Amino acid sequence: MESTKELITLLKQIRQEKNLSFDKILAMMEENGDFLSKSTLSRVFQEGSEDNGSFRYETLKPIADVLLDVEHIESDDSTDTKAYKSMLKIKKEIIGELKAANEQVKIDYADKLQEETEKFQRFLDFMKHQIELKDQRIDALLATTTELMTTNNKLVTQLMECPLRKEC
Repeated sequence: MESTKELITLLKQIRQEKNLSFDKILAMMEENGDFLSKSTLSRVFQEGSEDNGSFRYETLKPIADVLLDVEHIESDDSTDTKAYKSMLKIKKEIIGELKAANEQVKIDYADKLQEETEKFQRFLDFMKHQIELKDQRIDALLATTTELMTTNNKLVTQLMECPLRKEC
């Protein structure tokens, strides 16, 4: 929280020193490929915004990039400034590489998920088919059992009603 507060305070000072308008800052951000709304930019630079605490890294990063001019190491920059700018450039490259790797992981995960989903669906379809076959076999066995019971009952009835049957 303190570092965000300090960053916003420094960005306000740099904006005043360079005498930059919001439109100029927005144009500079667009040149870098970053886009932010004018209302968001004005909220960052309004009085007391450093105490707000609601600004995230994604909001402040493009503003800091253009105001701090991290991409260009000037000859009149102090040694510390040159070192910090170099370090920031390296970090930006690493972040870019990690974002690209993260996107690739997401794509790979989505592909694997799709593959596993299709595999699971084929398994479910196979199991449904097996259940249908079992149901058909059970129905056939039930019909056969019913038929055998009917035949058996008829035979028992005939046996019981047989006139030649002797009582025990």
